[in-house]
Amino acid sequence: TGAISSLQRQLEIQESELRRIRSEKELLQKQLREREAQLQAVSDKFYSLTEEQRQEEIMVMMKEENHNLQQAVTEQESQLAEQNKLISELQGTISQLQAEVVTTRLHLLKHKQAQKEIQSQAEALQHKELQTRVALEHISSKFERYRNKIIQATFSVEGSQDPQAELTDDEVLEAMQKIINERMEFQQRLKNKGSK
Repeated sequence: TGAISSLQRQLEIQESELRRIRSEKELLQKQLREREAQLQAVSDKFYSLTEEQRQEEIMVMMKEENHNLQQAVTEQESQLAEQNKLISELQGTISQLQAEVVTTRLHLLKHKQAQKEIQSQAEALQHKELQTRVALEHISSKFERYRNKIIQATFSVEGSQDPQAELTDDEVLEAMQKIINERMEFQQRLKNKGSK
């Protein structure tokens, strides 16, 4: 959005410069018309003189005015050429800035779409995380019940002593493995004696 605002400001500056140059061009054209009017006024003034005086004065004035006009026309043509060149450059810059504005807006639109997709994925992950937490709590609860049953079964065997403190998983497994080994050993002895 900042880039678009900057481009639009540049565009407004260039358009303002273009309007200023066109205004100067119109002013130069107006000055040229005023000079032509002045020449016409001088011509009318000397029209009242005698023919010979009028011709001599007109020739001198015309030479001087023609020289001045030629210089003015040359200067104005040069200025107009420069202004036309500058107008062309400004129009090119304006077109480029307009294209950059369009490109920036497209990038912004793509960024917003990508942001929406990321937001959607984040919400899906949060939902999945919640489901996983619920499942984990359920599994943890079942595991704890199963562990308690193992502890009860392990230490309810005749001759076993109740634990004095909270048991670790390794201690529970060790006690259970001991009972399994004792039972297997007992079964092996029975088998050796021929008992079913």
